Order: sequence, then C-alpha cells, then structure tokens
Amino acid sequence: MREAMAAAVVGDDGYGEDPTIAALEARYAALVGKEAAIFVPSGVMANQIAVRVLTQPGDVIIAGKSQHVVSYEYGASARNSGVQFALVDDSTGELNLDDVREYLAAEDDHQPHIGLLSIENTHMPSGGTPWSLDALRTLKSVAGERPIHLDGARLFNAVVATKVSAAEICANATTVMSCLSKGLCAPVGSLLAGPAALMERGRIERKRLGGTMRQAGFLAAAGLLALDNIDRLAEDHARAATLAQAFAAAFPESGYDPATCQTNIVAFTHPQARQIVHELAERGVAGGTVAPRRARFVVHAGISDDDVAYAVDVLKDFHPRG
Repeated sequence: MREAMAAAVVGDDGYGEDPTIAALEARYAALVGKEAAIFVPSGVMANQIAVRVLTQPGDVIIAGKSQHVVSYEYGASARNSGVQFALVDDSTGELNLDDVREYLAAEDDHQPHIGLLSIENTHMPSGGTPWSLDALRTLKSVAGERPIHLDGARLFNAVVATKVSAAEICANATTVMSCLSKGLCAPVGSLLAGPAALMERGRIERKRLGGTMRQAGFLAAAGLLALDNIDRLAEDHARAATLAQAFAAAFPESGYDPATCQTNIVAFTHPQARQIVHELAERGVAGGTVAPRRARFVVHAGISDDDVAYAVDVLKDFHPRG
C-alpha cells in the first residue's frame, strides 16, 4: 500500500484534476451502484455532507439511538445542518419498524417533518451486525419517498458476511458512505456516493466543511488497493468468531450469544465492562467500551491467529478483580 501511495499520479482535486482520486470515486460509485462519489477525509464528514444535501433546517432524522451519527458525531448534524433526531430502538442492529412508522405517522398530528432516515450497516454497537436484505427493502418501502442515508463505514464487512453485493444493499438507500480505513486498512479517507446532482452539491458542502484536498491522490491510491482486497475481511470475521466463543465462556453472566458475532466485532453488556476492559489491557488484550456497561473488541488486519490464541488463553483464567 505504501508503494502504491509513493507511485501515485496526483493533481489538484480542488479543480477535479487528480486522476487517482477520480479513479477511486468512479470505482466506489460502480461498486455501490450509484451515479457518482466524493472522496473525503473522514466518515464523519461523509455523513455530515449527506445530512446537508438531504435535509432542510428544522427537519427530523429518524435514526437508531446508538448509531454513530447520533452518539459519536458530537451533535454535528444539529450544529452543521440545524436538524434534530427522532431516536428508535436499534438494539438488534436494525431499526424498530413500529417506532419508525409511529414517527412517520406523527407528521399528520403537526409533528416536525421527517426529512431523512439514517441507518448503519454493519451496526457497530450491537456487535458489527449486518442488515438483512429483506429488512432493508422493507424499510425502503416504509420510508416511501423520503431519502435514506446508509452509514456504511463497515459496508464491505456486511457484503462479505451476507454474500450480498454492495450494489444490492445500497439500492435501498439514496446515499451511502464507506470508510477506507478500519478493516480495509487504508490510512485515511472515506467515500460518499449517490445521485450525480446530489454529489455535485456535496462537493460544495465538502468545501464548506474544509474537506477539499489538493494533491491527495496518494491517499486515493491506498483506497484503490483497499477496494481490491475486500475478500480479506473474511479472515477478520473468522478470528472474531473464535474470540466470541472465548468471551461468552469467560463471562456467562453477560448472556452474550457468540452466534450474534457475524463480522469482526465482539460486543457484550456487562456491569463491570470498564473494569474488564482495563484489566484485560493490563494482560495485553486491548479493547474498549462503547457505553458504560458495554464492552467491544474489534479484529482487524493487524490481528493474527497467534494474537487470537493469546487472547483465548488469557480469557480461560480471567476474572475481574473485586
């Protein structure tokens, strides 16, 4: 990847003159079945551009209460676009459709206009859960003419896990974002795709957010290589499944079902989650928490079979202190 970056042909992307960025945008748009795409520095920026081009100030966005765009973007949508959220249960990874229908119906009772539905696939907080194609199609039917934005930071984990193409998944959304980092291993960058007219507006919003880069084709070169190696994600999924079994055995009181680990994330609820993460880190097993009582452990390309075996050995005789 570093060799590809060093050899990249670059130009000024502010003027649309970087051929490597143009190639990456075209490649991603084709993969997800959209007319056009924009290369941006981060997934948060991609999400925020989507919100800007799909909503009006005062609109409501229906989203899962634990989605990244709600919990981890620090009020960005309210600050950047003047919108608010109607939060629904997403504990399974998918949006509760009864909640969605309730919010949509409330417009007839003088409630705020629902301008956008936002989903996350895979859904990180529930454990990297992929949406089923049937659920996506049902949500699209329920949404009617309202746009849907797909936060697909880990879209290609969903593709590998479900064996459904990215284009089929994204056919149910107006816009889609994917990260080139995380499991795809590029050092920087995300992509936003959708209808060509929306993406032209998106380029203006990218400029307003400070995301237009100059000779950034060397970053796009890493992204192109990342998209050539999507199948590698299956290795992460297999290693995570092994870890899921070990975590379930180590913490039976959590009620964690290892079968829910379908991609590269082990996530479970435990009253001592922060303590568990801290004490495992002391023994060389690094993880984190995504809520006060929810622990998360993520497998990526830097994790080997030996690393997994080490973590399994640690978990065999691990008990939180106190």
